[in-house]
Amino acid sequence: MPILPRLVAVFAAVLLVAACTGEPTPPASGDPEGTSLVIGVADEPESLDPLRGYAPLGAAKVFDGLVEHDPVRALRPVLAAELPGPSSDGRSWTVRLRDDVSFSDGSAFDSADVVATYRALLVDSAPLRSRFWMLAGVEAIDKTTVRFDLTRPYAAFADLLVLGVRSESDIRADPAEPPVGTGPYQVAEWVKGERLVLAANQAYFAGAPAITKVTVEFVPDDEVRAQRMREGKLDGTELPARLATGFAGVNGLAVVEHSSAGLLAVSLPDGPVTGDPAVRLALNLAVDREALVERALGGRGAPTSLPVPSALAEFVEPGAAIKPDLARAREVLDAAGWAAGGDGVRSKGDTLAAFEIGYPVADVTARDLVAAFAQAAREIGVTITAAPTPRGSAAQGPRLVAFGDPVDPDLSLYPLLHPAGGDLAAALDAARATTDPAQRAAAFRALQRAYASAPTMVVLAAPTHSYVMRENWTGYEPVVDATGADHTWGAWWNLQRWAPR
Repeated sequence: MPILPRLVAVFAAVLLVAACTGEPTPPASGDPEGTSLVIGVADEPESLDPLRGYAPLGAAKVFDGLVEHDPVRALRPVLAAELPGPSSDGRSWTVRLRDDVSFSDGSAFDSADVVATYRALLVDSAPLRSRFWMLAGVEAIDKTTVRFDLTRPYAAFADLLVLGVRSESDIRADPAEPPVGTGPYQVAEWVKGERLVLAANQAYFAGAPAITKVTVEFVPDDEVRAQRMREGKLDGTELPARLATGFAGVNGLAVVEHSSAGLLAVSLPDGPVTGDPAVRLALNLAVDREALVERALGGRGAPTSLPVPSALAEFVEPGAAIKPDLARAREVLDAAGWAAGGDGVRSKGDTLAAFEIGYPVADVTARDLVAAFAQAAREIGVTITAAPTPRGSAAQGPRLVAFGDPVDPDLSLYPLLHPAGGDLAAALDAARATTDPAQRAAAFRALQRAYASAPTMVVLAAPTHSYVMRENWTGYEPVVDATGADHTWGAWWNLQRWAPR
């Protein structure tokens, strides 16, 4: 796969870290040997079970997948002895397994564990059933060989095999958290709402991690994480760009940036206002995304109007975009019967062109984006009210949403856009119907052209993710981020390979 764009700044930051020759500052844990570190993240997982959605990109720390992604989106084997391969008709994939792996409880890993893990996904009520929609069955050929059978060929199937594998006996027992895994770390403590403590798995088949203790603190408030970083209570955290820049040049700290496949958008669900195609198109035309990125993201991000991120360059349609055009936006609303009142706010009959947008409370980036979007909407007579909501709440109505996958666009776009039907659904179906890379790329480019003429939401930007890290360890490697930033991906995806400086 092609090397992903826009990592120059990141690699420069890596060189900066590597060039640090001074005495490392004491880590937040107080461990003078540097074998412990403390990171702060905004979001706490609901579960540590990969079968319930934990670590969808792999790198689960407590678990290993059959394969993992490297920094340039290529696959490499982990529990698999070699990369899996499809049959000639693409309807099955065979995986040969390592024979030197054990679970953290001492039990041996073999094909029965892989079969049990993936068969658990075949139940209609399984949380990940829709993600593995193409999986028809899985069979053990012998103790070190597994065959996956598909309902139809699916080009991105191998990318799904990053799923953490659980122990067959542990699945049958259905125990309380945490499940048993083969990964480089074990769960030492989980205090819900506060912290997760991981201890090195000393029997890990690839070698015990040099960092023997990782404490993950759950701190939803961006400002609080920044303050804890300033106070030396964290060794690393993800921060909004405007907060991260305050750490540039601070002795012993590095600020690094990751490009992201995660897009931020305003959802526009069905309803008298947000369900009107004219309102959807006009709101898209009202937004100057370049100005929005400068204002709300401090210039750290890519202005984007379409649902395929630039990080997936081979799928991007360069000729399609929704460019700002206030005059056309007003014409679209006028033609659809949305008339401006004396106060400038539009209405159609008794319906005012006004609605709320929910966003996660204490999320500085989300707050600033919603404010900038609301200002743009006022220019065309649409009133938007910001509505901060608790993180993780199932708020209804329009809201700021994050979506996107750094591996393949189908994984996030199909469930998001296929329900709209029409040309969008047809393009997504065409992408799933072929395994030819060129034909899949053509289908996703057709999707973007169809979306540009009849958008279903307002895509705003692909924000750059900024991390502040203490320069006490080697081994950091950048990856393209997904939505959000947790302890399994982003800057921390390969913590098991870090070592004290």
